[in-house]
Amino acid sequence: MVRPRWHLRSSAGSHSLGHRWDQFVALWASLNLLWVCFDITYVPLRTFWLQRNLYPLPSAPLVLPLGFLPDITPYYDPVKGIEPHRETKAYLEAFEQMDRALLAGSAASELRQRQIALTNEIIEENPFLASGGSGTLEKIKNRLRERADLDSAKQSADQLLGDEWLQGRSWSEERRFWQQQVLPLVATNYWRSIDENGRPTNHFWRFDLLLFQSVFLADILLRAARLRRRLPGLSWRDALLRRWTDLPLLMPFWRLLRLIPVVERLQTSGLVNMEPLRAVVSRAVVALLAVELFEVLALQLMDGAQGLIRSPQWPQRIRRLRSHQTVTINDERELVELLRIWGPLLLSDVGPRLAPQLQAVLAHSLQQTLQSMVVPPGLRQLQLLMQVEQQLTQQLATGLVESMIELSRGAGSRLQQRDNRQIDLLRDCVDRFWDELAEALERGPVLERSQQLVCALLEELKLTYLGQINRTGIDALIRELDQLTVPPVTDQDQPQGAEASGLPSRPRDQSP
Repeated sequence: MVRPRWHLRSSAGSHSLGHRWDQFVALWASLNLLWVCFDITYVPLRTFWLQRNLYPLPSAPLVLPLGFLPDITPYYDPVKGIEPHRETKAYLEAFEQMDRALLAGSAASELRQRQIALTNEIIEENPFLASGGSGTLEKIKNRLRERADLDSAKQSADQLLGDEWLQGRSWSEERRFWQQQVLPLVATNYWRSIDENGRPTNHFWRFDLLLFQSVFLADILLRAARLRRRLPGLSWRDALLRRWTDLPLLMPFWRLLRLIPVVERLQTSGLVNMEPLRAVVSRAVVALLAVELFEVLALQLMDGAQGLIRSPQWPQRIRRLRSHQTVTINDERELVELLRIWGPLLLSDVGPRLAPQLQAVLAHSLQQTLQSMVVPPGLRQLQLLMQVEQQLTQQLATGLVESMIELSRGAGSRLQQRDNRQIDLLRDCVDRFWDELAEALERGPVLERSQQLVCALLEELKLTYLGQINRTGIDALIRELDQLTVPPVTDQDQPQGAEASGLPSRPRDQSP
């Protein structure tokens, strides 16, 4: 039974310094890949990292707070060039002043009017547009309308912070609405700077170059040095080209392609066995490509064969097989030499060993001939006459076969001898055979009929055999591959409760 490749034990030393370094680089590259994924998704998910709230159903007000996660935005915003927006920052600071004044029991009419003006300014100028959060402003307006039960967001803000509204309600209840429904949305707005190239600021490459790419470059050079030590004739350029799969580790763009060298390093370092997953993913693809490729090649071969068969140049091609027209190498006639080698082999070795079978065939043929031509039908019932007939045919067959065998042995021994005259005769015989065959094809209707029959046979093969490959499909190939790669279940692999539960156990493989 063929063992899968991931069942084979690795012969590399797991405690060597080089192996430990490979494991460290594999883990370091995995950490870098995780950081790359985090960096790519940070800006789109910044609201989540800021509020740490999960909304399973965006259309429903269901919120799952994840307070155990730390607030990383103050630390990572500078990496992406993100700063608090001036308008929304001023709005939050003004609300804090108004909130302190209202909690202290003051009317704070001027602060409330300033807050209303800032709310109207945000609604008119839409500072969320720069950060791509126009939907956030719509959420704020909708919540203000729902709270005040009005159609205008500006009128709703004026009413919610007006004297008439606050006289009938306590500010502790109203501030809960603002702090839970409005202010968190306002706090998600930000401003991101632009670098000299007109792109959003991103300082990720500096940390990536200093902490990770320097280590990757050293590891690539170390691997190239190992390769040159194993193959002394290999140049540095060729050694580095053989490590082309490590190129994504050094590229500042298309960073998700680092998944390829990371998986390769995890596999080669022995930290993760990716071979079963690779086999499952690529098995169906490889089987499909193999079938498609075989179908195309088989179809091209059959079409090419049909084109050659339909050609009217058959007699000319047959004449080209003559020994004096074939290309020779080292002044040697290949076909004549093959006849000189195989002739003694068949006449001296193979033929004498077939003597009993030849005697039986010839004796049977002679007996059938004597019965139909010599012995009258009325005398065929005599047992004595039949025995005499059988003995006579056996003796005749034995004598003829022995004579033929002696003749073939003599001819074989002569063919083994190097004789120029013999070679010339064999060459003339072969040339005459091809000439006569070509002339016979030119004279009769055999050529055209043979072409029709052979082309029809190839056409049937294309319709039946290639169609059978399609009907068989990929599933049959995958099942056959499973039978070859999956090891059989032995008694030791079965659970102990199998016999107690009465389940039939799989028989042990008795194959050597």
